[in-house]
Amino acid sequence: MLLDLRTIYLAGAITCMILGFVQLFAYATGRFERWPLWWGVSNLLIGLGLIGVGLRDVIPDIVSIPLANTVSWIGYLLVLFGVRSFAGRPARLPLYILAAAAAAVPLFLWNEPDGFVRRVVLVSILVMVCDALLVREGLLLWRRERLVSGAILAALFAPTVVLFALRAWLAAIGELGAELFPAENSNPWFAATGTTFVLLRSSALLLLAAERSRNTLVTLAQHDPLTGAMNRSGLERAMSQLAADAGKRPTRVALLLIDIDHFKNLNDTHGHAAGDRILQLFAEAARSELRASDILARHGGDEFVVALPHMTTREAVHVANRIRAAFGRALADWDGVPLQPTLSVGVAEGNAASDRLEALLQHADEALYRSKRLGRDRVQVQIRALAK
Repeated sequence: MLLDLRTIYLAGAITCMILGFVQLFAYATGRFERWPLWWGVSNLLIGLGLIGVGLRDVIPDIVSIPLANTVSWIGYLLVLFGVRSFAGRPARLPLYILAAAAAAVPLFLWNEPDGFVRRVVLVSILVMVCDALLVREGLLLWRRERLVSGAILAALFAPTVVLFALRAWLAAIGELGAELFPAENSNPWFAATGTTFVLLRSSALLLLAAERSRNTLVTLAQHDPLTGAMNRSGLERAMSQLAADAGKRPTRVALLLIDIDHFKNLNDTHGHAAGDRILQLFAEAARSELRASDILARHGGDEFVVALPHMTTREAVHVANRIRAAFGRALADWDGVPLQPTLSVGVAEGNAASDRLEALLQHADEALYRSKRLGRDRVQVQIRALAK
């Protein structure tokens, strides 16, 4: 026989424990939150459980049967707990404790040799349900956060749902025999396949943490930390993506260049804390009037840019006036300064597929300059033809 079932269990156990230590080392670097800690401990527990199972008939049955299976089951539960915590889902520790106890009690009661089938069915069903829940969590992470590793995780857990369901059914109809390591030749491919997926999934868990960490760094690099609006780098990337989506087709995009009137005087008179709060209030007010596809960016100091895809100049003027009104309402609810600032807005329209960001900003800036020259607290438009 090329593969020995006991060897598969012990080799899988050692690999699980190595991966567990790798995940604990990843946690120790301080680059991640607690997720690698839970996953590392879960791998160590699964590894210890597999060692106990692999030493069946070598060590006392009380250790190799109920204790080893219970330890492995707690390890599986920790995987689910870690992934749900990673996704920001409620911990509900009492449910996990209840699930661990619900498996431990029958495992200790069915410790005798003729309880093999019942143990296999029970453990297989429990792990199958746990893996099905992990598939759901992975798909939710993919949908909510666009984490590709969430889809990978779901793809790696889905086959074991089928495998453990098949294992429970085969045990129930007597196809797996009455003991784990029979004297007669047994087919080890079932265990080998399941162990392989268990090991692959451990790597996918670290991918989750690494991908979210990378996304967080990208977000920080492209957003203004004070207001949450995009910075210049984020704006350029968003406009490039808009141009790529447009292709060669003429696609309208309206650009608002917004300046908070007399912001420097307010900042100097009332302090930087008041100035920072005004910037935050503006960003919150602007976002309340924008669509999900619109782009809000801080252009520098007290100037902001709003890009409005698929919108005409006339429509953009309406949006600009709504933002001005929302900003006024936000300031009215705040007693930070006695003199409340207003907004001057310049509006330009262009072709997302062909007009460069610098050209659109220049036209919007000309309109903004005219707004200031006419007395501020108003919206002015730079009229130009769309590029063909």
